[in-house]
Amino acid sequence: MNIREITAQDDLQMAQIIRHILENHQLDIPGTAYFDPQLDHLSEFYRDLPDSAYWVLVNENEQVVGGVGIAPLQDNIAELQKLYLSDAATGHGYGQQLLSHAINFAQQHYQQLYLETSSILKAANGLYHKNGFKLLDKPLGETGHTLMDTWFLKQLHE
Repeated sequence: MNIREITAQDDLQMAQIIRHILENHQLDIPGTAYFDPQLDHLSEFYRDLPDSAYWVLVNENEQVVGGVGIAPLQDNIAELQKLYLSDAATGHGYGQQLLSHAINFAQQHYQQLYLETSSILKAANGLYHKNGFKLLDKPLGETGHTLMDTWFLKQLHE
């Protein structure tokens, strides 16, 4: 497996993975990433944002099996976005690899890293706790993901 920046050729595969996971958890509804206008064009969206990037995890055949993004949220705060793995890629430590890659990038540009998720996504929540993200009482900013009910923040520089 290899982590690399997303290209336009990866957009469809990554959008399909994200939609599939959200459908499996009954989160294919407005107020989630399922309806993000940029979901089908992630490479273009992240390319045009300062201090941001989206990476895909690809197998030996260059098939996309997961991805993660970093984008600005507020002054000195980045948002971890769209960390998803295909069903075949779960349970092998790839989520940790993607998260570590994103954190390393964020540390070069930001002081804190925010994310929002759903309490339904138990494995993801466990991964965030394990990596030093602290639970918040309410969301930071307006991301458009109004159905997310779990918010985390990580200090990138102690």
